Amino acid sequence: MATEVRIDKWLWAARIFKTRTIAAEACKKGRISIGGSHLKASRNVKVGDVIDVKKPPITWSFKVLQAIDRRVGAKIVTDVMENVTAPEQLEILELSKASGFIDRARGTGRPTKKDRRDLEGFTENDDDEFDFEFDFK
Repeated sequence: MATEVRIDKWLWAARIFKTRTIAAEACKKGRISIGGSHLKASRNVKVGDVIDVKKPPITWSFKVLQAIDRRVGAKIVTDVMENVTAPEQLEILELSKASGFIDRARGTGRPTKKDRRDLEGFTENDDDEFDFEFDFK
């Protein structure tokens, strides 16, 4: 087992990104950092490094427990890394999930009937009942 491995390989092997190409692009765009400094895809990581991954709406933090370069099964991921994301970041994630039908991502299509009903139930006012009588004589 290697003591150091490329960051793009590790991100792919630890199942943080679906493909190594996507992991390399995230590094290129500055979404991957260690200690506040952005990394290139060729940067090596070692055991004990804490990697910050910006995946909107939050920044995930992972501690490297094993330096692997081959993709592992989903059950083994807990032996490879530890999720050390701050609790306030996880709260932001929960809030964004709760308000998901209000802030639709562009290009996700039209809201479904259920989405429309939920939105109407959320924004409906009970003050809409007026008893005005108009005399037009």
